[in-house]
Amino acid sequence: MARVIESVASSLENNMGQQEMMQFISAKACIFKIPSILRRHNEEAFIPNAFSIGPFHHDKHNPRDTQKIKLKYLEGLLTRTGNRKTMLRQCISEIKTKEKEARECYAEEIDMSEEEFVEMLVLDGCFIIELLRKNAEEEKDGDDPIFSMSCMIQFLYQDLILLENQIPWFVLERLFSSTGGPSQSKSLVIELVLKFFGNIFSSEQLLVDDNIFTNQDIKHILDLLRSSLVLQLPLPECEIKLEKQSQQVQKGWQPFPSATTIKESGIKFMKVKSTTILDVKFVNGTLKMPSILIQETIEPVFRNLISYEQCYPNCQPRITSYAILLDNLINTLEDLDELLESGILINWVNPQDTTQFFKMLYHDAYVKEFYYQKLCSQVNDYRQQWWPKWRAFYYHNYFGKPWAIVSQIFAGIILVLSILQTLYAILGAGK
Repeated sequence: MARVIESVASSLENNMGQQEMMQFISAKACIFKIPSILRRHNEEAFIPNAFSIGPFHHDKHNPRDTQKIKLKYLEGLLTRTGNRKTMLRQCISEIKTKEKEARECYAEEIDMSEEEFVEMLVLDGCFIIELLRKNAEEEKDGDDPIFSMSCMIQFLYQDLILLENQIPWFVLERLFSSTGGPSQSKSLVIELVLKFFGNIFSSEQLLVDDNIFTNQDIKHILDLLRSSLVLQLPLPECEIKLEKQSQQVQKGWQPFPSATTIKESGIKFMKVKSTTILDVKFVNGTLKMPSILIQETIEPVFRNLISYEQCYPNCQPRITSYAILLDNLINTLEDLDELLESGILINWVNPQDTTQFFKMLYHDAYVKEFYYQKLCSQVNDYRQQWWPKWRAFYYHNYFGKPWAIVSQIFAGIILVLSILQTLYAILGAGK
């Protein structure tokens, strides 16, 4: 027995010694590898299609053709400056001074030499800067390897928002400033990124106030997209008192009814314009929601935003809460049709796929605080009033199906005829 105890103790002590030698996650880490529990529902939503950015997929997903495109864009960016050799060395010098800080942004140890890591950041960063500048230009070159092929743009819409496919934001800022960007490079880079992803959430261009980012410490492109949604929420909805919040958590979440159930209660859907798709309100029996575009890139966008909220410490689950809301609203094709008819959803993919997508969107994500709890309470309280409650019961049981409607019409006719017959008999007896 003593031998077993000593053997196990020795093994554990040895493992603990190795653990102390391991490099722990930096407090500055903001770029993570997706945990297997979050990626198991759709592995492809987290893997780049064509363009590897950063170290996590550098060796695995870096095709030779797209590497040539990166080099061509790097050459184009340097040519803009007029002195390619000097500018290239200046860019390398700028990133070299930030090499250690850039490594700390990754939640995994980067197995690359200093030279390899700096070269990767310069190439990937300059590629993104030139891409953004080209996108902002009115005229595009006819032989451009990206803008002359619509599939390439579609690939980039997904690849540039993947959590595992990011480089630190300050790398982009420094490269933009070094290659001829103005002094206010932060606001202009933000503007260029948001212009590139202008229709990723909605078919209508969302108006973003650049001032909201003034004091914001942007981490990377995915973080910017999240911030563009979250920071534009109206202040009263965005800030919840901690006391009320804790009471709601203790009370538990109220389930949000589906779209067809809401309609049966007499609640109307209304598409509204807003600066963010998260701005959902319930006013005087009407659920007001900005429109959201369902296209091929929507699943990778939402899955990576949700994963970022799950991985980044103390990140408030605003996007995850929105995903929960949509999941509750859309259970069937009938629910989907209700939101399509109101213009709240604009669907460019198979309706069945859309319904399944919302059902599985936030599974395995942990949500401590649901930011639409107040909205749920408002809708459910309204549904419990006598008129909506009676209307929902009658609609569901008597007007939910065509045959039921016909039977009610015939029943109404028979009732009227019976009343007339009774009145006629009474009047006839009186004579």
